[in-house]
Amino acid sequence: MAEATQPSGPRVWVGPAGIPQYLAKAKSTVDGVKTVKRLGLNAMEVEFVRGVKMSMDAAKEVGDVARSLGVRLSIHAPYFINLCSEEREKREASKSRIWESVLRADAMRADVVVVHAAYYGRWGPQRCFEMVEESLGELVDRMREASIRGVKIGVEVTARRGQFGTIEEVFRVAKAVPNTVPVIDWGHLFARMGGTLDYAEVLDMWTSEFGNAHMHTHFTSVKYDVKKGEYVDEHEPIDRERPPFRPLAEELARRDVSITLICESPLLDADAVKMREFLEGVGVRLWQ
Repeated sequence: MAEATQPSGPRVWVGPAGIPQYLAKAKSTVDGVKTVKRLGLNAMEVEFVRGVKMSMDAAKEVGDVARSLGVRLSIHAPYFINLCSEEREKREASKSRIWESVLRADAMRADVVVVHAAYYGRWGPQRCFEMVEESLGELVDRMREASIRGVKIGVEVTARRGQFGTIEEVFRVAKAVPNTVPVIDWGHLFARMGGTLDYAEVLDMWTSEFGNAHMHTHFTSVKYDVKKGEYVDEHEPIDRERPPFRPLAEELARRDVSITLICESPLLDADAVKMREFLEGVGVRLWQ
């Protein structure tokens, strides 16, 4: 989505990961976009996590409605992706799932397709990085051949140490492969770093590497597993404050940054509205 010219300061989009279900129960993706707007939000992530089942015509309709309402769209590709699988067939199927997501993103004019790229498996981090780089490069070449220019593949920071997706890895792959971007999942990063998170440090890293490029991010609280003695990739309402949202809102208020915050809390739209209210409380209004 093209960004309008407004005075400097934070340019912020907030919305749920999926159609609203709590403050209002949307019946379809199109209805979800309309409901997001009614709730005073301006973004929504279309969830293909269980498979790409939306037709191209439906994707175009979603995009037309979102564009008319000023709602910024993104897509989350299926969870069943592993570009470092030991089985070639699974790697090819993973690329196919990403490609099908990209096609829908192009039809609905979504700006990013979020991907959990891989598990290290027996390859280890370096070889896995090379395999991810190669596969994403093939997909980007295919996008270029199909004249798909408005969509980027977003490689997400992951919570599990066996997954590809440290913040260093997602930054590195985005620098190596054109038309890819890092996706900062603040809850995942908090878990991966053992329950610590310096928002200012991460935002400074972004600015150092990518300047004023738009950031696509996710936010949720994550569960602390007492038996394991660690934070795990299980999402909880943001009131649990693992990590807390208010310090991020305060940090954004101090910066000239362009950022989407997709709420992945189990409460989806309800917590997305809370996030908007936190931002408004520190003087940040959502981008219009």
